[in-house]
Formats: sequence, C-alpha cells, structure tokens
Amino acid sequence: MPEDVPSIVHHFSIGTNDFERATAFYDKVMETIGARRIVELSEAVAYGKRFPEVWIHRPSGDEPARASNGFHFAFIAPSKEAVHAFHAAALAAGGDDDGAPGARPAYGEGYYGCFVRDLDGHKIEAAIIPEGF
Repeated sequence: MPEDVPSIVHHFSIGTNDFERATAFYDKVMETIGARRIVELSEAVAYGKRFPEVWIHRPSGDEPARASNGFHFAFIAPSKEAVHAFHAAALAAGGDDDGAPGARPAYGEGYYGCFVRDLDGHKIEAAIIPEGF
C-alpha cells in the first residue's frame, strides 16, 4: 500500500428510509467539502472527491434503516468556512443541529468542527485537520 494514502478509511455506508430525500440532502452537504456524486445506482449513490468514499443506500432486507447511538461519521473540511457551510447546508436541507461550528478544545488544540443529524438521525460531523497532524 502506498505511504501517501491520506486516510485509513476505504468507504462507509449510511442506510436511509427515504432514498430520494436523503440523496438530495447529501448532494447539498457533500458539495460544501468538495465532494460530488461519483457513482449512481438504483439502490445507492456514492460521494467522494476522487473515488466512492460515502455510500447512501436503501437498507437491505425488510428492516428499516436506524441511526446508532454513539456512532458518527466525520468528514474532513478544507477550512473553517467549509465547516460553517456544511452546517448551514445540512440545516437548510432538513437536518438537525447537534453542535454548532466552533472550536472543540476538549478534542485537542486547533480542533474545529460541527455536528448535525441527517434526515434519518445519523450523526455526521465536518472538521478541519489541525496543524501538526
């Protein structure tokens, strides 16, 4: 594996109970951090910058998608302005505030991010990578 791979995350998937509404939400939110639709299938859409990193999909089987308590996804934002744009876009698209943009000193020096709940209750975050990481 090349040493210059920027992340240990290959991809992750988020189940939704309203596919069309969820993909419209993520279309607006993901563009604020420089991501776009990479793959479009009838049951799933994937977002990323160069490859499909985040999949939004209909749940498999007959079970509804459910948000998990204590689990969340954090996206890398290129700037504090992008953190604010991410938060604003999520709220405008129907998401719920779960932590306004700002410094999070308890998470480490230079940590800056925001938290929202998507339309299915999944907790998502946008944060900058502090200098020195």
